[in-house]
Parts: sequence; C-alpha cells; structure tokens
Amino acid sequence: MIRRKFIQLITLGTGSLATIAAIETGEKETVTYHVSGYTCITCAVGLETLLKQEKGVAWVKASYPDENVVIKYDPKEVSEDSLKSYIASMGFKAKPAPKA
Repeated sequence: MIRRKFIQLITLGTGSLATIAAIETGEKETVTYHVSGYTCITCAVGLETLLKQEKGVAWVKASYPDENVVIKYDPKEVSEDSLKSYIASMGFKAKPAPKA
C-alpha cells in the first residue's frame, strides 16, 4: 500500500518546481542519508521529486546505485529530523551516511 501511495504522489508531483522560498539565497545545510528500500531507479527518482517539493528543500540528488540521497536545505524552514521522517513516510529507511 505504501508503494501505491508513493507512485501516486510521484505521478502528481512530476513536473513541479521547487518553491521560490527554497530557491532564495540564504544559509543552507547539506545532509547525506544512506537509503534502504530502493527497489529500482524509479524509487530514487520518485524520492528526489517528492523531496524537492518539501518546504525548505533547495536541492536533492538521490542515487539508486549508491543507495543514498543528498539534500541541501534551509534549517530555518525544515529540520533534518523532519526530512528523515518524510523519507520514512515514503516507505524507505534513512540513516546518516558515514562522512567521507
């Protein structure tokens, strides 16, 4: 059921752009999560698309082969915990990626 909801949300969100607030300049932070639960590249693309729509998210890059997602966000608009919770609500497990 979560996968069905996920696919529906991807379909609805395709083609939308990041909000003006997310694009504005300001202090941004970057977080990288190791994501488990990707079953195909569509999962990564879908997660990337949906995260880009979240308030405060400026940039996202999800990778199916690397099993990760990199998010640049405005900490005044959205918290790291809420990003992680949002990823979990889409049916994936996210944990902080080891620092390189």
